[in-house]
Amino acid sequence: MADDVCTLCPRNCNVNRTDGGSGYCGMDSGLNIASVCVHRGEEPVIGGDDGICNIFFAGCNLRCVYCQNHEISQPCSAVFSLNDIDDVLAKVCSILDTGINSVGFVSPSHMIPQMKMIISGLHEKGYIPVIVYNTNSYDRVETIKSLDGIVDVYLPDFKYADADLSFRLSGASDYPEVAMKALKEMYYQMGSTLHTDINGKAVRGLLIRHLVLPGLAEESKKVLSAIASELSTGVNISLMSQYHPMHEAKMFPSLDRSLNKQEYDDVLNHMQELGFRNGWVQDPDSFRNYLPDFTKEHPFES
Repeated sequence: MADDVCTLCPRNCNVNRTDGGSGYCGMDSGLNIASVCVHRGEEPVIGGDDGICNIFFAGCNLRCVYCQNHEISQPCSAVFSLNDIDDVLAKVCSILDTGINSVGFVSPSHMIPQMKMIISGLHEKGYIPVIVYNTNSYDRVETIKSLDGIVDVYLPDFKYADADLSFRLSGASDYPEVAMKALKEMYYQMGSTLHTDINGKAVRGLLIRHLVLPGLAEESKKVLSAIASELSTGVNISLMSQYHPMHEAKMFPSLDRSLNKQEYDDVLNHMQELGFRNGWVQDPDSFRNYLPDFTKEHPFES
């Protein structure tokens, strides 16, 4: 933030968040953490066998109509469970003490100062975990530059290549351009190689996620083509099939169903034809494992 007004993300709301959450994300200047939990549902290279300590911030700078985390992402319904730095650090440290060595910040684009505060607090206590920046990629390049040397692993989405579609489904017509600029800065910092430890968990690098949406296989192909041409076919890709109609998806007939195997395989074949050689794919029924309930202490455990 600059001069007490918020310019953290591309929305540039220019509101004073110390006076309340009147910006697009709806969050004030507090920690606004919805959940701190062990998450075992991430890519194997991110979560490993033991999982990752994920810190889920409330609010978001996008309005994805199919949001899986809508219980905490929408300003009108966001749930806060932790808003005290000592409580947050105590919970994170208790998880790290079990042997988990990585901390992921989920939807952090509008909460950068809070994220940095938590990381500094962990370092002061002698904990130096792998820091994972799990973002929708609607980030300012300046923000990503400020994270050089702080973030160890970037875990960004690249949702759309089409501006009209990104506006209709996520409320941001400039998403393709903004996200690609952010991805280029992440790539500049990390390159293509995803470095891992002896247990196969990522310790430094870039892993780009893309969720294939039902009825939009051609858009997914455009997304992958953009990554290939603008970045590299050497980057690691997580091609996700876990879509499940949630939140306001029922208002969009094409999205009010699960992804079918033929659609996913069509996109996967295109990814292989483009020459991508590093990454992960998902089982077509994977959506059954990614339905969180943020009213629970452990949202991803039944």
